[in-house]
Amino acid sequence: MARKIEIIAKIDFIGRVNEYKDCLMSQDETCDRPDSFWFNIDVPRGHEFRQGDRVRVIVEKVESPEE
Repeated sequence: MARKIEIIAKIDFIGRVNEYKDCLMSQDETCDRPDSFWFNIDVPRGHEFRQGDRVRVIVEKVESPEE
């Protein structure tokens, strides 16, 4: 079974990477809180997310065709 990590956080900032994609960012003021995780993830432009939106980020291992 694939390992799965789920993070729910508020988008603190959206940066424009280029004409094709933006970067959604969540950053707490401290890294000392064990329940606080940061993320920076590039997404296609036109995503309709806004600063302050709460989002869920799921990281899941998938089997590669070579495995």
